Amino acid sequence: MSEKAIMIRGLTKRFGNTQALDNLSLDVDKGDIFGFLGPNGAGKTTTMRILATLLRQDGGTAEVMGRNVVREAQAVRPLIGYMPDSSGAYRDMYVFEYLEFFAAAYRIPVSRRSQTVNDCIELTGLTGKKNDLIEGLSRGMRQRLGLARCLIHDPQLLILDEPASGLDPRARIEIQAILRTLGEMGKTVFISSHILSELRTLCNKIGIVERGKVIYAGTIEDALQSARTAHHLQVRLLGGLDEAANLLGQRDEVKEASVENNNLWVELNAGIDDYSFVADMLVKNDYKVLTIREEEVLLEDAFLRLTDGFAAQAAASAEAGAVE
Repeated sequence: MSEKAIMIRGLTKRFGNTQALDNLSLDVDKGDIFGFLGPNGAGKTTTMRILATLLRQDGGTAEVMGRNVVREAQAVRPLIGYMPDSSGAYRDMYVFEYLEFFAAAYRIPVSRRSQTVNDCIELTGLTGKKNDLIEGLSRGMRQRLGLARCLIHDPQLLILDEPASGLDPRARIEIQAILRTLGEMGKTVFISSHILSELRTLCNKIGIVERGKVIYAGTIEDALQSARTAHHLQVRLLGGLDEAANLLGQRDEVKEASVENNNLWVELNAGIDDYSFVADMLVKNDYKVLTIREEEVLLEDAFLRLTDGFAAQAAASAEAGAVE
């Protein structure tokens, strides 16, 4: 059996004159919570719909759990739970009734149907809403219901297209908690989102797609390292901030040392990774050091750096082609 939950090779798709996917390749391991990032129109939804067997590619191949999504579509569908970015629901049905309908559609035996529905309701935090009409649910509760529907047949892979879109902060946190639980249960989760800060806490790996191509795939830590051009330190001292800034500014390793908001900020030159000298120097000169903290690199920084770099390369290639 393949250890890959998703394996995509050279995927292409056009809609008229628009190239939605351009030789896209990507691997997702079993058990990953994988964040799929990219601007609007980058190809995220197209990729997900192909994986969900709802759309055929023009070229390349895609496999889910080792099965080809075109030739073995009927075998792929029971393995996945697909939640589109805007999933409709029968608003005149009750929550329990709606999930029982889908349990029947997935041919779950009658003897197990009610228990299966109850388990999905409990897992997604809908217990207090099971007898409510869907039309009366908040957007956050309808998103939970959509997730419960995806889980009703116990799929191995969840494909979730912007599941937290339009939710308030509390509802997003609650959806994240559910997804973490699913990851702990051994599910593979393939999730697209524009809320980059939340994907950092949720996902163990990410892929960034731009203009139908994957420009980065790997761990979040490696992505953050790619965005780090130099170390920035926040130093808290008991007094003597200006003098300490002048002292550290004399070191060759230091690009700039300045005081702002009662903190000492130290920017190291590119390539300097060992900043233990900062603490040594301050202590030896009798400064009372409270904390030294490295400024965090945000996933947004990595995203912008990687996509800007790709855009620059694409522009250079187009220019070179025009000259030829």
